[in-house]
Amino acid sequence: MAQINLTVNGKAAHAEVESRTLLVELLRDQLHLTGTHVGCDTSQCGACVVSVDGKSVKSCTMLAVQAEGAQVITIEGLAAADGTLHPMQEMFREHHGLQCGFCTPGMVMSGIDLVESHPDGLTEQQIREGLEGNICRCTGYHNIVKAIAAAWPLMHDKQMPQAAE
Repeated sequence: MAQINLTVNGKAAHAEVESRTLLVELLRDQLHLTGTHVGCDTSQCGACVVSVDGKSVKSCTMLAVQAEGAQVITIEGLAAADGTLHPMQEMFREHHGLQCGFCTPGMVMSGIDLVESHPDGLTEQQIREGLEGNICRCTGYHNIVKAIAAAWPLMHDKQMPQAAE
């Protein structure tokens, strides 16, 4: 068993895990953060995406021991303490970027990384390409793309220089 220390959603977390334990298993089974979903067990669907040290990661492809010392943010860590939604969450709500909701945590986390990694704006094509590896079986992606485009100016506190088409 390995002892690991990490920060999850701004709080120190300590766990004892087998060396083969996946990060998604640690989050769901030991830390009880069940917003991170396991959809495919093959790293194809993206439902398990979390932020590790500021980058989106499929937590089913990362061993928990690899997160030693890392800052991990899950979907549960996005909203403010008073319940105010993160701008990406709010835009998913406003633009109906979800249906059944199973893929939503991974889509939101991927969308945040996508917006943060494009400070000069995003086109629809860039958003669609950036979401490759995230599968939604319900929505057809149109409203997900609209939500991410709408979150860009809120997250960068300015108007989008090139509107998503």
